[in-house]
Amino acid sequence: MTKRAAGRPATLADVARAAGTSTAVVSYVLNDGPRPVAPATRERVLAAAADLEYRPNRIARALRSRTSGVVGLVLADASNPYFAALGRHIEHLLGQREKLSLTGNAGYSPERQEHLVDRFLAAQVDGLVIVSADGGPDAAVHARRAGVRAVYVHHGPQEPQAPVVHADNTAAVHEAVEHLRSHGHTEIAFLAGPDDAGPVGERRAAWERAGAGTDAPLLRSEYTRAAAAALVQRLIGDGALPAALVCATDEQAIGVLAAAHAAGRRVPGDLAVVSLDGTPDTAYTAPALTVTEQPLQAMAHQAVSLLLDDRATTRPLRAALIIRRSCGCPLTPPRRG
Repeated sequence: MTKRAAGRPATLADVARAAGTSTAVVSYVLNDGPRPVAPATRERVLAAAADLEYRPNRIARALRSRTSGVVGLVLADASNPYFAALGRHIEHLLGQREKLSLTGNAGYSPERQEHLVDRFLAAQVDGLVIVSADGGPDAAVHARRAGVRAVYVHHGPQEPQAPVVHADNTAAVHEAVEHLRSHGHTEIAFLAGPDDAGPVGERRAAWERAGAGTDAPLLRSEYTRAAAAALVQRLIGDGALPAALVCATDEQAIGVLAAAHAAGRRVPGDLAVVSLDGTPDTAYTAPALTVTEQPLQAMAHQAVSLLLDDRATTRPLRAALIIRRSCGCPLTPPRRG
């Protein structure tokens, strides 16, 4: 087959020349239509494209079809394992649908989230997936004005103009509290964030409704391992460490475990812990964390379907209780509650 000039990317015309056919036929093969191509010719075209290492010009294709094949993915915080894992699932599913993902990190900033949405819309993306933490202004308003589909995941603003995909936070908290009660705990503390913004606020409210005990303390820290560890160190120093604790996030729960271990406190003997995210890291802490595992893969699948399929609808998603050691259960293989 004829090789292109060294250093120059292969073009549709190069593939057509190498396959002994027209550029139109090459286009039909590479785009799977709109006209049928004889099997032998198809094989020649595919072989020529592979030999020349031909890559379609996405920009030219976008100009012709008025679609870019690109979806903007805004993550609340790419460094947080929960959002990183959710982002990986979304990116994988978009890839299966032949969509390229462009990812932006909002860093927990509603202003940055809105800025990223504007930048992605300027780049002519076909859709937007906004993995939001604290809501903020409805960035999907801009997408709607531009005629671009959008979907929120994990959290959304008040009265959003796009569907919101999330798990049932209330059911997850109630299941965590009830499980700790089954171990004999009557006062079950809750570790929330620095405020009640976003899903953590929903989880805190659900804990109050669950009747976790009249004297059960509401604790607060930033959403980091270091901040939660510092809080536990202070509680131990004050003699105020609770016997049972539900943590709003895995990052906080891991910090709790580290501080308890450093102070010689036994988990679950002195402190029973259940966390409410269920990221992969929680299976490898010491002891392994009992969690209500957010259905990240199902959330991602629902979000991509809502973005790309005309008839897709939202449906309730459940966070399953994954029993491990930190709650006080015997050391047995993990099981689903």
